Amino acid sequence: MSAANTDSDTPKTDAPNTDAPNTGSGATYTPPKVWAWDKENGGQFSKTNRPTAGHTHEQELPVGKHKLQLYSLATPNGVKVTVMLEELLAKGITGAEYDAWLIKIGDGDQFSSGFVEANPNSKIPALVDRSGKTPIRVFESGAILLYLAEKFGAFLPTEPAERAECLSWLFWQMGSAPYLGGGFGHFYRYAPERWEYPINRYTMETKRQLDVMDRRLTDHEYIAGADYTIADMAIWPWYGALALGRVYDAAEFLDTKSYRHVMRWAEQIDAREPVKRGRMVNRTSGDLSEQLHERHDASDFEHRTQDKVQEGVGTEKIG
Repeated sequence: MSAANTDSDTPKTDAPNTDAPNTGSGATYTPPKVWAWDKENGGQFSKTNRPTAGHTHEQELPVGKHKLQLYSLATPNGVKVTVMLEELLAKGITGAEYDAWLIKIGDGDQFSSGFVEANPNSKIPALVDRSGKTPIRVFESGAILLYLAEKFGAFLPTEPAERAECLSWLFWQMGSAPYLGGGFGHFYRYAPERWEYPINRYTMETKRQLDVMDRRLTDHEYIAGADYTIADMAIWPWYGALALGRVYDAAEFLDTKSYRHVMRWAEQIDAREPVKRGRMVNRTSGDLSEQLHERHDASDFEHRTQDKVQEGVGTEKIG
């Protein structure tokens, strides 16, 4: 993932390239006068980014039975929205029922004509609200959280000072996460070569951000204050997952356990049932019982996880 890839991220896969140079002592790179795109240079995530916008192929997006149509992948940015939707449903808000369709960014699904129509920036997640006469598209994960909070009147304070605090932390996450994902995560785990300078630079910033959170959570139960809000839903899939050792295998390297208040907050949110469900939607890695590639009904969590799907396929073949 490049540092500019601000609203889609790469799932955790294989270990860092420990055989590559890590001191930064190699030959100095001299930029050319005019940069040219080398399609072969990008490692395992080369298909997730390119230097031009627009679609590469014609393909319409599927549309399910619900008013809300989500096109996503269970990266941290995708998890923000599925957690929000599951939290809304847990509150009894039936209008938040949704269809979640899998967008395989490694295969370039985000560059289809249908997805680009939903999000001209070609990053997951993208939401289409079909509850009115004209479909409304919403892209950028923070914008989707804010849209849903205002649409359903939930998880966003209405008192001016509390609302401002919540939105400030929401946008803090949107501005900070690229340093964590495109910066630290990329150079520590995914870059074809490991260099001391960028790893040190982004490690310092990541730890500073964790310290910002830890100080805030010292005397506040949640990020925005006493109540659980969209600010927590935005921050937790990135920084909570980082603290819990779920992204970049970097918890020990960053000494996340030393941020006691962040850990308390991360574990508290991790225990919420809607959060557990939200993490499963559009997931394509990890335990098969925790992968729900598509979500169209609440019963899918019981009957359509990948372990159940594969068992069903096996039974059909045997019969």
